[in-house]
Amino acid sequence: MCAKSLITDRKIALEKAARYCAYQERSQQEVRDKLYETGVAASLVEEVISELIQQDFINEERFAKAWAGGKFRIKGWGRAKIRKGLQLKRVSEYCIRAGLKEIDEADYLKTLKRLLEEKFKALPAGNPFVQNRKAAAYAISRGYEPELVWDLIRERNGE
Repeated sequence: MCAKSLITDRKIALEKAARYCAYQERSQQEVRDKLYETGVAASLVEEVISELIQQDFINEERFAKAWAGGKFRIKGWGRAKIRKGLQLKRVSEYCIRAGLKEIDEADYLKTLKRLLEEKFKALPAGNPFVQNRKAAAYAISRGYEPELVWDLIRERNGE
């Protein structure tokens, strides 16, 4: 196994990071991790990130909006799971809130209703209390708020 050489040239590090950011939106932490992973000298990492922010290659709010919207539209994640994912990427609370605002409330409810209906159809017939609990647990594990999930289940059951 050959060791990676340490990158100490600012221009080379900046080019690598710019290419990485140009492919898709990235958080500061993702870029920081990638720079360390590719062997950029620790003394250069923060300098390169600052330069990328100035050149608008990195924008945390833009990243949070894109990431939150994508996880909701493509994976059907709820707000709680999206929030946790952004926190794991060390995105600021302000940017997390901005990202979550991108999710349309009507689409959010429609997606949750569809998710619950699909789960109810997949569950075997039996005790309705068990079915409700399993459907709720599934939706909550996908990041939907428990109160909202139970409200929709009660509405579905005509309560």
